Amino acid sequence: MAAHRHHPQAGLRPPRHAADPRARRWWTVQALLTLSGPLLLTAVALFVLSLLFFPGALPWLGPLLLVVLVLPALGYLLAMPRLRYRVHAWELGGSAVYAASGWCRHRRRIAPLSRVQTVDTTRGPLQRAFGLATVTVTTASTAGAVKISGLSDADARLLAERVADAARLIPGDAS
Repeated sequence: MAAHRHHPQAGLRPPRHAADPRARRWWTVQALLTLSGPLLLTAVALFVLSLLFFPGALPWLGPLLLVVLVLPALGYLLAMPRLRYRVHAWELGGSAVYAASGWCRHRRRIAPLSRVQTVDTTRGPLQRAFGLATVTVTTASTAGAVKISGLSDADARLLAERVADAARLIPGDAS
């Protein structure tokens, strides 16, 4: 019981709705474009340059590239989308919106609907390609907005409408 006083979210159940399964592919492509792809390209370029101009360096450079660039890039590419999908979830209750996110550092946010100021839906080029969107619920909180990513376009549209409608009906700071 004492642990719950120090960690108020320790007994909090996960939100009910998972991210859309297509989000795993979206996060995989993001990983390729932002981290894994550049690391792998750097490793290949260094290997080829070494092969062409410094073949004597291959016995030590090859393993170094493998450990420093290739394995971390592949690990991130394979692990991050799966871990992120297991954590990302959301739920809209009668008085609050609840979101869980993160893959390395998990974050859970509950925002009272009475504090909702704006509800935005965004679809970047990659998200559009996968039929996904992100809903951002901005509240009168210093903790920042609640972002729910990896939603299907239809779920994002429905969630944004439901949050906006519910926030209008609940008296409070935002009304």
